[in-house]
Amino acid sequence: MQPHEPIPVKLVCGVLYSDAGKLAAAQERLENLYGAIEWTSVDFPFEITDYYIPEMGAPIYRLFFSFHNLINPKELARIKIECNDIEDQLAFHGLRKVNLDPGYLDYDKFVLASAKYAGHKIYLDHGIYADTTLMYRKGIFHPSDFCFPDFKSGLYNDVFLHIRVIYKAQVKEHAAG
Repeated sequence: MQPHEPIPVKLVCGVLYSDAGKLAAAQERLENLYGAIEWTSVDFPFEITDYYIPEMGAPIYRLFFSFHNLINPKELARIKIECNDIEDQLAFHGLRKVNLDPGYLDYDKFVLASAKYAGHKIYLDHGIYADTTLMYRKGIFHPSDFCFPDFKSGLYNDVFLHIRVIYKAQVKEHAAG
């Protein structure tokens, strides 16, 4: 069998933030780079760990953006580097007030980009790894054994189901067009 290009995937960005102004600035920069944000989740209080409080302050919230433009999954490493640059640009005295976690969703999974090595992650490029965070089976997303506790909780399942519906319609339209 000959290799072929993958079907396009849905760019999704998980965002932790403690400053609404920095969130708005990050959103503007993300849209300048990746096109229109088509959907934004509700804000979820991020209380599962206090790991980020010394840097970001409190309270911290998590939300998810999904972008209208589909991407090739090979772009994920570059996008993570660009998101890290945005975090640095918006930092206050070297402390992040927004944390951008880009990933992609396809029919079967949600993959996050990570700059941290772990045995289960797959190297992409530029020091970035792919971390399969959620797998879609039987109508719901199931967490990997290694994903963050908030993803393991199932709290975001409706978010990813909603984005998957948008994605499926887009791929169908893309194939027909």
